[in-house]
Amino acid sequence: MSDNNLIEIMKANRFMRSRAEVVAFDEAMAQLAKHPKNEYLPELHLVLDDECEHHEVMYGLIHFLESFDAKEQFQALIDVIPELIVRAPEWTKTLHYGILNDDLSCALYKEILHSTNSKNRDVVYQVLKEIAASESPPLSSHAEFVLSESATLVN
Repeated sequence: MSDNNLIEIMKANRFMRSRAEVVAFDEAMAQLAKHPKNEYLPELHLVLDDECEHHEVMYGLIHFLESFDAKEQFQALIDVIPELIVRAPEWTKTLHYGILNDDLSCALYKEILHSTNSKNRDVVYQVLKEIAASESPPLSSHAEFVLSESATLVN
């Protein structure tokens, strides 16, 4: 089965309304994990959906996304964020919490984000501003760091 078909299976079963859908989703993700390809990162991000009731399976997808090269994963997140934020605002924040909780990831994300000349940067900025305003340190201060021009992360 092609990787595109596996991603389509994941999308078709992402709400996991039955045991069969959970199994189909999990098996497709397991097959993709055997031979991960960076080119599928944008579509894999778009599998996330806040309507899914099986959070543990969605966390499995998050961990799969995090297993990719950070630079590739962060760029894919930025590339799809306008669509992702509509379908999965909570999972979008969860992805950002993971980035912000790691100093190296935080600095790399800032570097990639500040070098991006796209309208997508504004969407990411809005997510980060919400995190800075609503979360306690260190998440709030790390979000402020990514938004700032400062070169130093202060914990």
